[in-house]
Amino acid sequence: QVKVMESGGGLVQAGGSLRLSCAASGITFSIYNMGWYRQAPGKERELVAHISRRGSTRYGDSVVGRFTISRDNAKNTVYLQMNRLKPDDIGVYYCNADLNSSTSYWGQGTQVTVSS
Repeated sequence: QVKVMESGGGLVQAGGSLRLSCAASGITFSIYNMGWYRQAPGKERELVAHISRRGSTRYGDSVVGRFTISRDNAKNTVYLQMNRLKPDDIGVYYCNADLNSSTSYWGQGTQVTVSS
């Protein structure tokens, strides 16, 4: 059974930091591309950060220079370090494990709230 589980969300003041973690089980983690997405109230889900199975990274325009995605294949975990958080970063953050167009798994999400 595949499980993708996010943790680390919470309430933080603007300018603060949070570190999200996503642990995956039931898959060969190292061959999956991993991504963080977020959905703000009333908005569509958007890409925040992505790391390929080879370690290549890409980011949404709004988080470049503030967020860092990383992975630890030994722990089957992907991380999202979020610095200089803004109220615009508020949303539910979802982790995605993606192998190909027909094999993709999502977590349940973790809430991030930033107070101004």
